[in-house]
Amino acid sequence: MHAILKKFVPEAPAISITERVRTGVGALAGIGITGLLALMFVGEGSTIPALIAPMGASAVLLFAVPSSPLAQPWPVVGGNLIAALTGVTIALLLPNVFLASAVAIGVAIALMMTLRCLHPPSGAIALTAVLGGPAIRELGYGYVLWPVAGNTIILLLIALLYNNLTGRPYPHALRHTAADHKTSDPPVAERVGFTTEDLDSVLAEYDEVIDIDRDDLAEILHRTELRSLSRRAGTTLCRHVMSRDVIAVSPDASLRHALELLQLHHIKALPVTNDHAQVIGIVTQTDILDKATWKNGLPTIGFRQRIRLSLKWGQAPSGIVRDIMTTPVRTVSPEATISEAIVGLAGEGLHYLPVTVADNKLVGIISQSDVMMAMLADRAAVGGEPSAETLPPL
Repeated sequence: MHAILKKFVPEAPAISITERVRTGVGALAGIGITGLLALMFVGEGSTIPALIAPMGASAVLLFAVPSSPLAQPWPVVGGNLIAALTGVTIALLLPNVFLASAVAIGVAIALMMTLRCLHPPSGAIALTAVLGGPAIRELGYGYVLWPVAGNTIILLLIALLYNNLTGRPYPHALRHTAADHKTSDPPVAERVGFTTEDLDSVLAEYDEVIDIDRDDLAEILHRTELRSLSRRAGTTLCRHVMSRDVIAVSPDASLRHALELLQLHHIKALPVTNDHAQVIGIVTQTDILDKATWKNGLPTIGFRQRIRLSLKWGQAPSGIVRDIMTTPVRTVSPEATISEAIVGLAGEGLHYLPVTVADNKLVGIISQSDVMMAMLADRAAVGGEPSAETLPPL
């Protein structure tokens, strides 16, 4: 009996109370504001519906699962408009409402899949065009513009604002991506285990819609693989190999001072700390090269970066470290194994990880070379050698 019930109740990862509240408040705000604006548009007593029921289903996707491919802007807008056009057209061609309903849904789904804008609530949009009663039928193709396009655009704009303000990038993008070196080499995590071509082949074999972005799926699988490898690796801790005499810099230090520190100590990264030695960012050679403009041999803030920072912080940049540092920064505990550090370094294409204790206080830094030496030491300690099967072909 348990096995049968398990098929009907899917297992899902635990969702925090914070995320549940975030989702609920977002849907409340989305539908509430959409309804109020829609009512202002059509006016009280109008025969034109201000808000249609399918928007509730769209709200579920936009606020509860904004990372879903089915919840991205093109599927939301394109799917709803295509379904509305299809529903109105079929309703005009076929007088039998049951036949028209079936045909409208079938054609709408086929068109959405063909145009890569599949959005489940759009099925209800098409059905409403057929079964919505005299008020909807009288609108004809006007139904596409209002309420469908109007409701959709208002709800989408609210989702764009709310999700980004509450820490859910929308339109969806990977939270952590490896650095792109603009070469033909794949990211570090892809040089062992499966390749993107392997994943594409498996997805082609499935030949069905999977409600997760392909790049998200690859990221999850690569991270799982790294976790698995780290679990089976040695037990050397970060505190055993980390550099303790760390050269850090203040967020208010000048770019010139940061560059001088990098050159003086022959290092490539500086943790950025506040007055309490807490890590608030990191500045690297790449940050200085990419985010600063060089003038008379010294780094400064260029025009474009000034505009971007002014919009972000609400004040003009001052040519200091805070203007170009990377934040938030990934850190690691001194009691973490080097295997855990490998997951952070390789999984996100990083070269350095600040080592912090309670309250994010800086106590050291670990680099890729530190990790490699520790791995060799672990390998020597157990007397093992990497097998040919674990190494990529030359």
